[in-house]
Amino acid sequence: MIDDLRKDIERLISLYETEKRRGDELAAKLVVKESESAKYKQQITELTKQIDRYKLAGAFTAEGDKTAAKERIDKLIREIDKCIRLITN
Repeated sequence: MIDDLRKDIERLISLYETEKRRGDELAAKLVVKESESAKYKQQITELTKQIDRYKLAGAFTAEGDKTAAKERIDKLIREIDKCIRLITN
């Protein structure tokens, strides 16, 4: 009877250790996946901004002159930055 109890306890300990290792592995995988998710979210944000810039550049160019459009956009951004500085000061 005591031997049966010891075997049951050993089996339970073994099962506990197996599940603990599994839980630790899953926790490690979760950390990796969360890191990947954050990286991909950042990439999506950057690509969305890039698409918006291309759309804006296209809106300023009726004839496809990208350089002139970029210069106009840069000038507008500088003017907006000046206004923001004036407002915050």
